[in-house]
Amino acid sequence: MSAETVAIIDYGSGNLHSAAKAFERAAREAGLDATRIVLTDEAETVAKADRVVLPGVGAYADCRRGLDAVPGMVEAMTHAAKVRARPFLGICVGMQLLATRGLEYDTTPGLGWIPGDVGPIRPHDPALKVPHMGWNTLEVDRDHALLAEIPTGADGLHAYFVHSFALSPERPDDRVAHSDYGGVVTAMVARDNVAGTQFHPEKSQRLGLALLANFLRWRP
Repeated sequence: MSAETVAIIDYGSGNLHSAAKAFERAAREAGLDATRIVLTDEAETVAKADRVVLPGVGAYADCRRGLDAVPGMVEAMTHAAKVRARPFLGICVGMQLLATRGLEYDTTPGLGWIPGDVGPIRPHDPALKVPHMGWNTLEVDRDHALLAEIPTGADGLHAYFVHSFALSPERPDDRVAHSDYGGVVTAMVARDNVAGTQFHPEKSQRLGLALLANFLRWRP
């Protein structure tokens, strides 16, 4: 990790500084180098980074427009993730942007890295309110390095969610974990070197710090 750069993409969306601080803390607690975690809106920095993080908060279409507005950024992300096969993590709407399209009000194209649609949450229990906001445990659908050594299931650690829309992957194997909120809600997806969390690791205390440390060590 001492020579690696972790680029957190700044495109005007997401809890950027809290995400950066959480990565720095996770790195320190794991005995890794926290000095090369950078917030950046420069496509060249992202293209050359060893690890890339795409945060996102707000409406899907707004986040996609914000990303497209940064010159060369989508191309740089694609180069890092798809050509250089660098570890890539999307957070909240950053994860949703990995999908084929978002169906929030209008249809908005996503990156298509994790095929599927992002649609509204519809709990079976009418007493459950949308947005889905608060703390939930994770139910693991398949093993993944980012969840290594993290207690999950009914007695596991809790993750913090705040969202009204969720990704439904076309391929069941792309879903790593889900939460129960009046039905199955995708909590984490992954394919090859690309992963995403619907919950906010930077707000998820022990679970979040452990996941971020796992990401910093991840060698897909």
